[in-house]
Formats: sequence, C-alpha cells, structure tokens
Amino acid sequence: MVFAQEAKSDSLPKFTFATIPEFQDQLEDIFDDPSFNSAQWGVVIQSMANGEYLYKRNEHKLLMPASNLKLITTAAALHYLGKNYRFKTEIYTIGDVEGNRLKGDLIIRGFGDPAISGRFYNDSILKVFNNWADSLLENGIDEIDGNIIGDDNAFDDIGLGSGWAWDYETDWYAAPSGALSLNDNCIELLITPGNAGEKAKMEMEPLTRYVTIIYNVYTVAADSVTDISVYRQRGTNIISISGTIKENSDPKRLYASINNPTQYFVTVFKVVLLSKGIKIKGYAADIDDLVESPDLTKEHLLFTHYSAFLPVILSIVNKNSQNFFAEQLLKAIGYEKDHFGTTNNGLSYVEKFLSAIGVNTENIQLVDGSGLSRMNLLTARQLSTVLGFMYKQDYFSYYLNSLSVAGKSGSLSDRMLKSRAENNVRGKTGYVGNVRSLSGYMLTGDNEWVSFVMIVNNFTVPFKLADNIQDLVCIRLANFKRK
Repeated sequence: MVFAQEAKSDSLPKFTFATIPEFQDQLEDIFDDPSFNSAQWGVVIQSMANGEYLYKRNEHKLLMPASNLKLITTAAALHYLGKNYRFKTEIYTIGDVEGNRLKGDLIIRGFGDPAISGRFYNDSILKVFNNWADSLLENGIDEIDGNIIGDDNAFDDIGLGSGWAWDYETDWYAAPSGALSLNDNCIELLITPGNAGEKAKMEMEPLTRYVTIIYNVYTVAADSVTDISVYRQRGTNIISISGTIKENSDPKRLYASINNPTQYFVTVFKVVLLSKGIKIKGYAADIDDLVESPDLTKEHLLFTHYSAFLPVILSIVNKNSQNFFAEQLLKAIGYEKDHFGTTNNGLSYVEKFLSAIGVNTENIQLVDGSGLSRMNLLTARQLSTVLGFMYKQDYFSYYLNSLSVAGKSGSLSDRMLKSRAENNVRGKTGYVGNVRSLSGYMLTGDNEWVSFVMIVNNFTVPFKLADNIQDLVCIRLANFKRK
C-alpha cells in the first residue's frame, strides 16, 4: 500500500518500464490510500497521441470540480472570443464642449474588463484612471458641469454566483462581477505593526470614502500571534478589521470585496479627476440610480481603453485561479453572443460548446464560471473530453501556456519539486471545502503527451494529503515508459 504521505518522494528509478495493466495496478494502489476510504476519486488519464486511456476510476461519477471548472470556462472563451479578443471600456461625453468646459455628463461604459487595476501597471491601482484624466486634459476638458456616470448595462447586476456561501462575501475570491470593475472589486489593506500595546498602522488602497472602516488591530509582543479578521457587513461597504499583529513582523496585506462595483468605480474615478485639477459640478453615479436617464442619442465617443489580449487574461484565471476574472469571462461570452452579459447567457454557450465536442450536457450541472459554487457537478470523463479537444486545436498553445507549471509557476510553484514532473506538468488546481482537484497535461517518460483529471470529493483529512496523491501520480507518469 502506498500512503499519501509518501507522495512528495521521487524515489522511483529514472524510468519505470511497465505494461498498461501493470501501470494501472500501480495507480490503483495509490488511489486506494486508506486516508480516502470514505472519499470518492474521479480520475481519467488519456494519451493525446492515440486516445488510449491509461487509467480510469469512477470516470462517470458526478463530482464537484472546484476551480477545475475554470478549464472549461477558459476553453469556451478561446473558442468563442478568440486569442485576439480584448475587453474595452468606452468614455463618452454628453453635451457640448465650450472652450475647456463640458456642458454635460461624462459617461464611462464598461464591457466587463477585469484588468483595470495595478496588475499590469507595477501595482499602481489608479494608473488607468490617471491616464484617462490626462486624456481628458489633452482633449481640452478641465471642467465638467454634469455628472460622472457609470454605464454598466452590458452586464446584469447580479454580482455573486449561484450557491456561493454567504460567509465568502467579504473575501477577495468572492468579489462580485460587474461591467465596470476596479481593482478586482476589492480594496487593499496594509497593516503595519508598531510597538506592543499600540494600535497598528493601517493603509488602504485605493484611498476612498466609498467604504467605512471600523479599525481595531493592535500590536502585540513578538512571542504572541498575528490574527486579523476582516468582515464586510452584508449589503454595505462597512468593513470591520480587528485582531492582533506581532511586533517587528512584516506588514500584512489583506483584501476585502466591495458592494456595488459600478458606484465604487465612478466614485474613485471622480476623486482622481479632481486630483488632476478637473472641476466637477455634478456627482458620481451608477446609471441605474439616476432619476432621469441621460440622452444617449447625444453621446460622443471621446476615447476607448482596451485590456490585454485574451491569452494574458486566461493566464490570470488559470495560473492564479482568479475567480473574479473567470466570472467576467463567462459574462463576456454571454455579452458577445447575446448582447447581454449574464451568467445564464454565458453558461448557455458553454453548454453548446460542450455538446458540440461530445459532452453529454444532460449529465452535467454548471452554475458559475469559477467553480466556487458547490452546486457545480461534472465527471472526470467530461473534463477529460474538454482537455482532449483543446489539445487538437490550433490555439492549444495559448491554453497550455495559461496553466501553472509544476515547481515553477502559479498554484503549482511549490509542488513536485526535484522530480521528473517538475517543469513538466501543466495543470490547474482546485480547492473548496472537502474537494481537491488537479487536471492538465504532461509528458511521460516516452515523451508522450497525456491529459489527466484527478478530482476527489468528500474527504475529511488535510487537503495536503490529496495533493500528495496527485503529485505522486504525476511523478509516476513522468517516469513511466511502455515496455
């Protein structure tokens, strides 16, 4: 019997020569680990050269995939949107410009760009907004008589996924989606210790009055513990931060999601405009909250902002397991195909994609794009079918490059180190409570490309034991040569 605790060891010979039945017996021994007697594994390992199945276990059982669902969302995004797709955000004026004054409103129309943040701008969260303010000044506008209006009508206003747990709502990984979004729809909190007994210093980015902070974090002795909790009251932007941080410890960076992404977006943007010396008589508003809608027939496009190309977005989704980006992608599919970005519209096209490649969509349940919901159900065989289809496409390299690399990058950066699987396995991890998954591609000892899907549900042991089993299987594959 091979136990999960052994999985980090690469004590195998350089290569293990075996027949397929012998190899299958080895994997049966691994997956029969007694730590998972009450759990259920769904596994499929398939040759990409000839379609042969090297190993299957419960391949038709419905399981929660966790973030392995992102492999389907990103596959559908490449299929429908294409590698050259970029999100756009349009800036319009309504009203005449007389001299340096706009005698009307400034409208920012969003189409779901998830990347208006510091992610591509050396962590400068407001870089895009500063660029837009500079563009206004270059267009000769330094006074606005009207309002700063956020037009988010390309997407619906349902920010959270179906079945998301209520106690996730504060956390960055459950930030709401939206047609207009800033900084992953989160604020960042940097907590720096002082002397023991003193209140720790707190910095917030972006600095905004849109949120109200109730702050009670104190510095404690170096031999004590750091324990900080962050909680946003449901349906509000009142955020409570409390706890302790050890004296002389490094600053701790935390995140909290916000409520109403559009209002957050335009509120912060207005402050940036004011900081650039642009005078504004009106207020920042979500277009849905206006008593009287602006006359969009009189709008004039001033300029358009574009995101990075789709392959860069896919890498953030899959390498970083970024739920917010995944949900934005799903709604973008819905918008581009049906002119309205909703989860249901996006999922309808994801299911059409799956059906077209041979997946029985009557035996699958998808409710979001990220896998955060525990209501998602699919089989290992269905996910394996997606991986096999993508391998044959001319855009496969973009898909493959979006995945984490064992021992090198993303969520696999600290796994399978100093083994033949290091810098070989390209995969996507997944985790929610009692669920752990790993799926992707790799080369065997014969330099044969294989896809693999490994999903385990309903375990109660530490998830690291599941990681160890998955890692050991990958290491066996990396050392496997056919007799």
